[in-house]
Amino acid sequence: MSQRRPAAPKKLLTGLIGAPIAHSASPAMHEHAAEALGLRGHYQLIEVAGADATGLRMMLEGVRRLGFAGVNVTFPYKEAVVPLLDELAPAAASMGAVNTVVVRDGRLIGHNTDTTGFARAVAPLLGPSGNAVAVIGAGGVGKAIAFALANSAVTDIRIFDSEPARAANLASLLQKHSGVVATTDLDEALRGATGLVNATPVGMLPNRDTPVPPEKLHDRMWVADAVYSPLITPLLSAARAKGARIMTGRELAIYQAADAFELFTGLAPSTDVMGEAFDGVMAARSATYHAA
Repeated sequence: MSQRRPAAPKKLLTGLIGAPIAHSASPAMHEHAAEALGLRGHYQLIEVAGADATGLRMMLEGVRRLGFAGVNVTFPYKEAVVPLLDELAPAAASMGAVNTVVVRDGRLIGHNTDTTGFARAVAPLLGPSGNAVAVIGAGGVGKAIAFALANSAVTDIRIFDSEPARAANLASLLQKHSGVVATTDLDEALRGATGLVNATPVGMLPNRDTPVPPEKLHDRMWVADAVYSPLITPLLSAARAKGARIMTGRELAIYQAADAFELFTGLAPSTDVMGEAFDGVMAARSATYHAA
């Protein structure tokens, strides 16, 4: 008598919209997390550079119709997708930035797990009170990070962006939180700061620049970078040389992915499994880089 074959694992289709994203560790993290939960997951990279609203709408319509549980959204579309969605979670609506789109009953619902992910990642660096943090960059990820810091009771947040209007707009979104200011002067943003966060793509390969000159860093501050390709960016390398505590983009990447996975599936993934997958991607990339 033949044995019954085990039921095929449930399929899970998710993905990422952005550009450039070939370096992303998200496919490995999501697919390994799905496998650990008995799901057959596929995470599709949807890389389209320079998409306008019409192009983004077409991609999102495909997500709606092709069986996706949802998609993540990254640079440069975290703000551009907002008006194209059917509904926004309150936190995403308040900041005007989305990194996770969930498909529910044919509707596209926007969330922001960069905020929850960064809050979890940065918690060990924050003191009990009196934190002064400079946030460099006021785009999609900068918004999420600033909101996370404000909701973490950071008392002094200085926002700097190469486009001053973006910094001013972000500060206005956080006006109910006292101590949030926009500045057009990087030195002013850094003066007396106990923490610094790079929320720009500066330093992401192949770029090897730093958003803050090394001479402005010191050992009385912590420095975090949202970029994780490479893991040690030029900014973090300079900060470490100055004796500052550093936080790579690893924890943000893992925690935002875990929160997005739970929104897609209703299941809490293992952050250990996701972390192992992330580390595997980074190790393979490092080996390839050094062999080149």
